[in-house]
Amino acid sequence: MSDQPDHSAFLRAIEEMNPDSLMRRMGIEVTEASPERLVGTMPVQGNTQPYGLLHGGASAVLAETLGSIGAALHAGRERIAVGLDINATHHRAARSGVVTGVATALSLGRTVASYEVVITDDEGNRVCTSRFSALIRQRPPGS
Repeated sequence: MSDQPDHSAFLRAIEEMNPDSLMRRMGIEVTEASPERLVGTMPVQGNTQPYGLLHGGASAVLAETLGSIGAALHAGRERIAVGLDINATHHRAARSGVVTGVATALSLGRTVASYEVVITDDEGNRVCTSRFSALIRQRPPGS
């Protein structure tokens, strides 16, 4: 039995907040989630630029999705997490298959959560490295 809390219900609630979210449109699936580490996948097909390569913005969306979910898990139900900063370095092209993002917490503070997100292709080659930070705020009344 794991000592880690089960975040699956909270993750489902986050995913169900908006049935027409960008996360769903891009085919992102979160396969592991905790405030400290998240793993998610995204298909290359449908998320490419005109040359048929994975769009750099799609990599940024995957990174921000994982970081945002991690920050929301860290914030808990009484607070919210909103994007503050993202950067991405694109190392190589992905042309097909699925890319996998692994978000690792760099800092989980009271007001800011930051993650490094490493995105790899099906062969394990690094496609993109991103850093994402979220601001943690009190949940507005009535939300």
